Amino acid sequence: METTNKYKLLSYFYISISLVLVGIGFTYDAFDFLYTFITVSVIVIGVLPLVHEKGIEWSTYISRILVGSLFVVSGLIKANDPLGFSYKLEEYFAESALNWPFFEPYSLAISILVASSEIILGFAVLFGGKSKLTNWSLLVMILFFSWLTFYTAQCDPNGVYTVVENGVEVERGVTCVTDCGCFGDALKGSIGRSLTPWESFKKDILLLVFVIILIIRSSFININTKMDDLIILPFSIFFVIVLGGLLFGWWFPLVFTLATFGIYALLKQLDMGLIEMDWQVAAMVTVVSFGFAWYCLTNLPQMDFRPYGINKSITEQMKSAEELGVPAPIFVYDYVLENKVTKELKEVRSDFYMNQKIYEDTLWAFKETKGESYMIKDGYMPPIMSFNIGDAEQTHEILESKEPIFVLVSYDISHANKGVQNDVNEFVKLSESKGIRFIGVSASLNKDVQEFKAESGNTFEYLEGDEKILKTVIRSNPGLVLLKDGTVLGKWHYNNFPTFEHVQKEFIK
Repeated sequence: METTNKYKLLSYFYISISLVLVGIGFTYDAFDFLYTFITVSVIVIGVLPLVHEKGIEWSTYISRILVGSLFVVSGLIKANDPLGFSYKLEEYFAESALNWPFFEPYSLAISILVASSEIILGFAVLFGGKSKLTNWSLLVMILFFSWLTFYTAQCDPNGVYTVVENGVEVERGVTCVTDCGCFGDALKGSIGRSLTPWESFKKDILLLVFVIILIIRSSFININTKMDDLIILPFSIFFVIVLGGLLFGWWFPLVFTLATFGIYALLKQLDMGLIEMDWQVAAMVTVVSFGFAWYCLTNLPQMDFRPYGINKSITEQMKSAEELGVPAPIFVYDYVLENKVTKELKEVRSDFYMNQKIYEDTLWAFKETKGESYMIKDGYMPPIMSFNIGDAEQTHEILESKEPIFVLVSYDISHANKGVQNDVNEFVKLSESKGIRFIGVSASLNKDVQEFKAESGNTFEYLEGDEKILKTVIRSNPGLVLLKDGTVLGKWHYNNFPTFEHVQKEFIK
């Protein structure tokens, strides 16, 4: 009776959550496919225990499928670009953000650990391995990221913090992380933007809803039986297809999931009995998860979601909404006005201020702008807002070139891999002998570049570039990029630096 009442209370909790989601959906017109799918899932897992004696088991299956599949795809997206995720972590750890500078040197290691942990926990939920450890680990992770996204979401862009320099207190501006990095650049490549911290916070709260039932049911979840596998695995494959393939246009998560399921089935079939099956499966998932992250780190991302991917045109992605003839987003500010007589203050939106010609009012005077601009109407935003290699004329020349150009990107030349430089120099000789231009680009100081050239034997020209842009162009230091007509024809990590003959045969006709 006590257990039945507990499940009834859980059902009422979920039904209440579903009603809130329905209300939010209608109020903010949020009923896209995924929002509707999640809302319906919450309703179903709330109603099932009330209408059938096995309803709580079915609700548990739904939660396991949704949470496990989402964590697998989310972890794979992070593991696909561990360097990119580490750059985002550095933003969070910065003195002007969370002020955790002691973590910054370990950003890459944390990046790989978090990404792999998400994959491991996702498969553990689907396979039913060590459920108490898995579910409580999920809860801790979700609570931490909920706090993190809430912290950054309520960040005041006009805020300041105080530091002491040479015995003097100095005020500096706070850095607000506006792009949470939850799905890397995958969402930018599919819906045109990443989740905001507030959106990510809401996503984490929804995940909490599903994890609660797993916590409560932990004692009943063990390594899957054949029946569990027949129910959970096919539906999780469907969800991976929806999230990875249809939403992000990336089918590798499906391949990775199917391969992991195959190894899992083989382990269960063999059952060598050396250790518990839970730990056998955990060890297998750990190896494949860290292995994938390490492969993407030492090569290039398996899927390049960034606007500098192969066959993507940089020039086209820099065109404004007006140039493309499509609606642009509308941004406004909040203005603070002051009554010249009573000194009363009031806020008005900048578009209202201009449209109503309040600036001509003799009673109210503009005092200040409050906060940063915000969007009131969605529209097309260029994927590439700025791009520069050298000065404006040099950038234009490179992007408009009808002939191929090789660009060696070293955002920080002091940390560029030195072992590949002999291959680079040989490549340059062959490239120049064929009349194909080869240049370098770096964000480092000119004196550092010149020292590196003398040490490495580089004879080609280095132009100046923006560090953040160069980090985005290619996840390798150095990395080779082939451009023609402003389009990226090829990209190579220094670990896979190509021969000139190969590039000429494959890319230069």
